[in-house]
Amino acid sequence: MLAGLTFWAAAPTTSAQSNYEPYSFTTFAGLAGSQGTNDGTGTNARFIQPKYVAVDGAGNVYVSDFVAHTIRKITSSGVVSTFAGSGTCGPANGNGTAAQFCAPTGVAVDSAGNVYVAENLGTIRKITPSGTVSTLAGSFNTQGSADGTGSVARFQQPLGLAVDGVGNVYVADQNNYTIRKITPGGNVSTLAGLAGNRDHVDGTGSAARFNSPYGVAVDSAGNVYVADVDNTIRKITPTGVVTTLAGFNNVGGTTDGTGSAARFQQPEGIAADGAGNAYVADSDNSTVRKITPSGVVSTLAGLPLTAGTSDGIGSAVRFRELTGIAVDGTGKLYVADAGNATIRVGVAAPPVITSPLTASTVIDQQLVYQFQANGATSLGVANLPPDWPSTALSPRLWGHRHRRAHFRSV
Repeated sequence: MLAGLTFWAAAPTTSAQSNYEPYSFTTFAGLAGSQGTNDGTGTNARFIQPKYVAVDGAGNVYVSDFVAHTIRKITSSGVVSTFAGSGTCGPANGNGTAAQFCAPTGVAVDSAGNVYVAENLGTIRKITPSGTVSTLAGSFNTQGSADGTGSVARFQQPLGLAVDGVGNVYVADQNNYTIRKITPGGNVSTLAGLAGNRDHVDGTGSAARFNSPYGVAVDSAGNVYVADVDNTIRKITPTGVVTTLAGFNNVGGTTDGTGSAARFQQPEGIAADGAGNAYVADSDNSTVRKITPSGVVSTLAGLPLTAGTSDGIGSAVRFRELTGIAVDGTGKLYVADAGNATIRVGVAAPPVITSPLTASTVIDQQLVYQFQANGATSLGVANLPPDWPSTALSPRLWGHRHRRAHFRSV
């Protein structure tokens, strides 16, 4: 989406394009600066340290509250409830608040509504839609790197989770420096990286190296995306081939750009949409970033290195310690703003068009006023500058993914 564009060509034809796509963010649940465990609606609810988020097909959002040891659920209308967890650190399975979690981190949800939770102490849990909690893999407070089925498998401080279309769960196994895969039956294998070997190396399977994988996401084609704490975003094909999609190893910064020219500052959460775009919670930059399938990085919201609480559009938005991020089927973004103890929601901002041309310069002339608005679903005369006579212009929108409109004088 475009905002604040200025076209410097004269009649009869003007045109311009941009990759900038600002998002509008508001506070979905929680109140900045106010921590707690209260259920409620919108800003009446409280979180202590929301860590990661996931969203299901119905628009329900699931939040791991790391310090509260609970999994919260937020309906599409903003009603927050405690989905599972008693609030006491422990390994107990059970139903709803009778179950226990201990420092839950990554959270993901499959197409059937099952929720998966990574725990800092080495287990991956599963919660059915009715709230029944079981242990899918790993053993409570028993660290290691062993592959295997169920409780035989071991993890070393797992963080981010993602689940693909057939129910395979992917785990960012942070302190093993590996990406693990869990089948629906609980069989754990190592997809990429080698346990105990920390580095930044592209390659296939165990020949690849990660520095410290935090977030993980998977797209509809089965490609896995990894937010690595060394300021890079990695991509793993279904066959285990690891490449660096964007960023440069151990070089932090704020720069938008393509591939290794872009910079991040401790990216943590990552999500992927159906078109193969990745969205990144760039934690230390306090920004939300987007990466296209070709590796083009842009900033959707937030001002680099500037923390705060403000809702708004694009660079006017402020975050504080972004951790998790999720995207739904319509492109709406949900972020865990851990430092503010809130869940924020973002949508593509409407295009705003500005122009140095006055109405008198184009009336009675054949003018094509062309612009690009990525992701726009509708455009009209309301998007034009105030000095353009709306009665004299007829808008026409066409295209699909990259929409363009022509405004012609009549």
